[in-house]
Amino acid sequence: MTDVTLNLWRQPLGEVPAGVWDRTDLTVLILADTGIAELPPEIGRLTGLRTLDLGHNKLAEVPAELGALTGLGDFLYLHDNALTALPDTLGRLTALRYLNVGENRLTELPATIGEMASLVELRAQHNRLGALPEEIGKLGAIRELLLQGNELSDLPDSVAGLTELRELELRDNSLTAVPAVLAGLPRLRRLDLRGNRITELPRWLGEPGALPALEKLDLRWNDVRPSARLLDALGARDCVVLY
Repeated sequence: MTDVTLNLWRQPLGEVPAGVWDRTDLTVLILADTGIAELPPEIGRLTGLRTLDLGHNKLAEVPAELGALTGLGDFLYLHDNALTALPDTLGRLTALRYLNVGENRLTELPATIGEMASLVELRAQHNRLGALPEEIGKLGAIRELLLQGNELSDLPDSVAGLTELRELELRDNSLTAVPAVLAGLPRLRRLDLRGNRITELPRWLGEPGALPALEKLDLRWNDVRPSARLLDALGARDCVVLY
């Protein structure tokens, strides 16, 4: 299928031209860095969209009608705005593979995010998340989860269900321990725990069945030093440990 693209990137719009909402033929709409502070409900008309870029704007909210864009299967960029919440209707975007809600003011993710079963990459970095919803464990296809720069002190038990996860970015949060729920993740290759409050490491990290695919464990800027036993155990699995 040939893309029909409207690219208004960096155009000093202030608001979206009304004619855009008549372009029901569009598959790609780029409104990044256009100075818009409001997204009207008419966005729900553009049901042919596969990619929508609203990054680097001044949006304090996005309408529930965003959930009508069930054809979004590629990318949804909402990063670098002023969002304090996401609509529950986001869960209707079950075909979406990439979602970026980083650099906002979110204190939570909607529970309906667990319905976004096709997500391969979720970026929610540099928000104010104090916890993740238990439903996050339903994201069975997720491979990259970027959560750095939040206020997380733990992870929900359901994270154990993220069996396709390859990269987990937890840098600059409030973790005081390595979450035990990660131990059984079979494909996790990179675990970034830099800049947390971790003072000791669990024994399970060195056990053969724990994180069998781990290639890189980054512990820098924590008040912790791995034991020689743990370093030897992880080194025998070709896992690089930075501390």
